[in-house]
Amino acid sequence: MIERMKVAKCPNEELSLTNCVIVNEADFSKKVRYVRVTTGDRRSFLYTININGGIRAGCIGFNIIQRKQILVELDQEIQVEPYNPDLTRQMIGTLVLEAEFLQKKSTTNEPFNTDQMAQSFLEQFPRHGYSLAQPLVFKFQDKKTLSLKVKEMEAADVEAVTTGKKGESRKLEFGVLTPNTAIIFEKAEGSALYLTGKAKARQSHTSLFAADWDFQKMGIGGLDEQFVQILRRAFASRVFPPEVVEQMGIKHVKGILLYGPPGTGKTLMARQIGKMLNATEPKIVNGPEILNKYVGESEANIRRLFADAEEEEKRMGPNSGLHIIIFDEIDAICKSRGSVAGSTGVNDTVVNQLLSKIDGVEQLNNILVIGMTNRKDMIDEALLRPGRLEIQVEISLPNEKGRYDILKIKTAVMDKHGKLQADVDLYELAALTKNFSGAELEGLVKAASSSALKRYIHLGSQIKVDPDAIDKLKITRADFIYSLENDVKPTLGTSDDALDKFIDRGIISWGNTRELLERGHMFVKQAKSPETRNMLCLLLEGAPTAGTSALAAYLAKNSDFPFVKVITSREMVGYTESSKCLRINKIFDDAYRSELSCIFMNDLEQLMGYSPIGPRYQSLVLDALYSLLSSSPPKGRKLLVICTSKRRSVLEELGLLSMFTAVLRVPYIKEVEDVRMVLDESQAMTSSEVEAVCQHISHGDVFVGVKKLMGLLDTMRVMKGVDPQKRVAAFCNLLEDEGIYTPTL
Repeated sequence: MIERMKVAKCPNEELSLTNCVIVNEADFSKKVRYVRVTTGDRRSFLYTININGGIRAGCIGFNIIQRKQILVELDQEIQVEPYNPDLTRQMIGTLVLEAEFLQKKSTTNEPFNTDQMAQSFLEQFPRHGYSLAQPLVFKFQDKKTLSLKVKEMEAADVEAVTTGKKGESRKLEFGVLTPNTAIIFEKAEGSALYLTGKAKARQSHTSLFAADWDFQKMGIGGLDEQFVQILRRAFASRVFPPEVVEQMGIKHVKGILLYGPPGTGKTLMARQIGKMLNATEPKIVNGPEILNKYVGESEANIRRLFADAEEEEKRMGPNSGLHIIIFDEIDAICKSRGSVAGSTGVNDTVVNQLLSKIDGVEQLNNILVIGMTNRKDMIDEALLRPGRLEIQVEISLPNEKGRYDILKIKTAVMDKHGKLQADVDLYELAALTKNFSGAELEGLVKAASSSALKRYIHLGSQIKVDPDAIDKLKITRADFIYSLENDVKPTLGTSDDALDKFIDRGIISWGNTRELLERGHMFVKQAKSPETRNMLCLLLEGAPTAGTSALAAYLAKNSDFPFVKVITSREMVGYTESSKCLRINKIFDDAYRSELSCIFMNDLEQLMGYSPIGPRYQSLVLDALYSLLSSSPPKGRKLLVICTSKRRSVLEELGLLSMFTAVLRVPYIKEVEDVRMVLDESQAMTSSEVEAVCQHISHGDVFVGVKKLMGLLDTMRVMKGVDPQKRVAAFCNLLEDEGIYTPTL
């Protein structure tokens, strides 16, 4: 609908400062926000309109600056038509404004804070449309009125938010301001205006919607996919103007939960999200800081966090800026209600207060709560439903590419200054650091640096530093390898010390041992195979001293799995049944965080507290084993469980035997030739002594476990230097006394 309208003055000064053209409601409905003005010489200009009864129907009011821009006089007829911008392509991501004093004679040396100016500009002109080179009037607080000119407009990068990849930068001739637009002020040439703050130069102001996602610069590596997921789900709706979101009938995402093992970068990611967004300064609070011993103070602390957002929401409505609140260790204050003992109920009321603020009766649409925890299972379920902390992103251990990215970031400074030796291969280190978290990789770089620095420190009566150390200092591959072997071990790594205790005597090959090991290694390969989807459970059973624990520990240690943990009854001495269950469940939960995991559970009967005297044990541990051994690991995770047992019949009676993929029997030694092999390999006796022992026991029956036999051989090591005949006789007597050898009558 094109109309011919007469040019008129703005009805008053207040309307002049809106930078809108003023029309009567008889000419345009309230649904029209922008108009295209065409002058007699066919030049077109776009403006935001303001409907006001102070202007007559058929007239359109311009302030004096606007009339000068389009070169029109009062009562001149011009062509006016509604304009509907494409909000998907004409949203302003970055707006550059050239500023100077409106009146040259009223200059001042008083500084103008550009950050405050940007915030005030967004508040005064919400959803206004602007054309390139358009002049504006801007009254900032109680200071002088400024003259602004639109110098440059860059479109918001919707693709960067939805995919995490930066699209091509697009310049705009006309664009619409959004609450997330980055405003940059530049001083006009020759102006006496004194600008301060971060928004006075393009390079110092980073907008979420036009940012180049440089993870190297942000200090985060290996979390590209998680960042894209958060950007796509949490911020896609915030790119568009409020009216678009209202038309879709949706609400912005208000909460994100980052969970995962310690040291994987949850806190760092949350802080970087706060920095990269064009929002108010994030409020970062540790969960325990909220709690207070005085009645009602904990809840008041929660309310204070949301006070600024509430005030701005009331004042600006949908045009309010984004307020970010970051809770570190959120599980400290958001445990499941009713789970905390005590009569005060402080924990429950804090959870209730937080729930009401995020998604209560009076909903806030200008907040983003980011929670971080290592224990997602402890958080109240009501907090995790849609509308609250609805986006839950697992920040897991980095894969090999992620580890390379992290190592590259952590060694970037030393590499830049030539302190990294050429033999350091980050790809090699990434392959060697399986199951290392980001924090542990940083610790590895620190440890390697310390190893290099140590070479140039001379210890004596005084500590002296080589004066040429600055030039000589280089961090080498050997420094990293030394630190890997001695200084830094991953929390979710292998329990080498615990496994070594089971195989401190080594693995002695005899008879069926080779076949058992071959079958065991076959199951290890099967567990690694991409075709294997479910958990594999392997049981090694045999009588006491048969060597089941040593064989199981050997298989676990040589599986080359990055995560290997040991569960024994020894480490749970004094535990209650429920404490045992929690401990076992915790190890399984940790195993699910690694792509390849192996759990060695030694002596299942002792873990359950079984006693042959009678059923003296409770069923809690048994129930836990049922549940854990029958459940599958999460998608993309593989788990091998190796268990040992001395009483197969007990497991069969309890129904646990059916949980195992395979059962391997570890037999006793019965043949003289097998005894010979054990004695030869142990090297505790000379060949002539071994021959004499075998000759003696060939006249009877032998029945012994390899562990028992190895223990008896320790006696022979003590008797070094004794006459060989006496040593042989003593050993043969030991065999008979222990019931291992029975002569044939």
